[in-house]
Amino acid sequence: MTQIFPKLDIPQTIAAGPGPGNTDERVLAAYAGAGLADHMHGDVLRGMVECKKMLRAVWGTENIHTYGVAGTGWSGLDVMFSGVMPGDKVVIFTNGTFSGIDGLTVRMKAATKDELAADSLNPQAASVVTIEVPHGQSVTGDIIEAALAEHKPKWAAMAHWETGSGRINDIAGFSAACEKHGAMGLVDAVSSLGVGDFRIDDFPGIHGWASCPQKGICCLPLTYAPVSFTDRFIETLKATGTRTFVHHPILEARHWGIIDGKDVEKGTYHRTHSAYAVAAFHEALRITLEQGVSARAEEYAFHESALRAAVEAMGCKVTSNMTSLIVLNLPDDLAGREMELVQSCRAQNFGIWPTLSEPVQVRIGILNLLNRATITDIAHRFAQAIRDMGGKIEQSSVDNALNTVYAKAIAAE
Repeated sequence: MTQIFPKLDIPQTIAAGPGPGNTDERVLAAYAGAGLADHMHGDVLRGMVECKKMLRAVWGTENIHTYGVAGTGWSGLDVMFSGVMPGDKVVIFTNGTFSGIDGLTVRMKAATKDELAADSLNPQAASVVTIEVPHGQSVTGDIIEAALAEHKPKWAAMAHWETGSGRINDIAGFSAACEKHGAMGLVDAVSSLGVGDFRIDDFPGIHGWASCPQKGICCLPLTYAPVSFTDRFIETLKATGTRTFVHHPILEARHWGIIDGKDVEKGTYHRTHSAYAVAAFHEALRITLEQGVSARAEEYAFHESALRAAVEAMGCKVTSNMTSLIVLNLPDDLAGREMELVQSCRAQNFGIWPTLSEPVQVRIGILNLLNRATITDIAHRFAQAIRDMGGKIEQSSVDNALNTVYAKAIAAE
């Protein structure tokens, strides 16, 4: 007999991890309020046109091939990395979990038939050079320059913000080295778009960018992963082709009404879009532009500094430099109990994360949680979690650290 399970009720949580973040109520309302499922309705098509125009403003680009890929950030990254063909020479820089997965993707794309057959799930492509920077350290301009000068690759790839360890990598140094040595840069901007203050047209050495919907853009997962490609990337792809249909950068662009390097009135069919997803993505981009990229970046930096001060007052050591995520080591007397603390917090609907690579650390995120009350709540919950494990924390020290940061902001107004 077929078992019918009870209705699934998922409680409200504080999504205080690296992402996904808490989705704005306006975005949820737009998703639920879309009146029809006809993805070819005129208002849906108009929404797609407006989305790609707003997305160009958010990215800070004149790239015509700027649009959203249906799916998560991995879908956007797969579209970008589809430019890499078997045997292509690539240098990729890794310094954490997610740039490491990017590295695996690149090796799979660049592997020859024989290399893929030898180990299809972890091919050792001879044409790929992986520059491994230790967990907790940033990829610097000097490291990039040295590697590209030595190897002279066709492609170079790097994560802008590595969420695995909370480190920002040198995007300006990466772009400059790519220009100098003739490489086409590819950037994983999954964690930086909508959080950091940057314009991609300021980095001419980079020809492919990929992000995700559920972090800085604060949209529902499984809507659209933002991507942007230069004309040079598209022309290179036309010349070489690519071994994908679903995640083909040019075919995806055509569905958004981008054909032969121009915006056209109506695109060609590539996949079935969702009216609900278009409505949610449209509203998320509107919110981003209403707030302003620079203003939002300042908000993230400010509230991160408050939470950083609070956890340092608890005796934790912060090792990250991202503004949407704090990565920390617990006080010495609790070292080694990071997973226990994370699981305890999650059991209380306080969603923090461990790092996914060694050494294990704790990650606390603030995506779309940019107000004093929420940051204070996160700090208080985390302090109590440490106390519950036997840690000694004076609440007054935590509150004093928070109040000092927020009082300076009030005084400056």
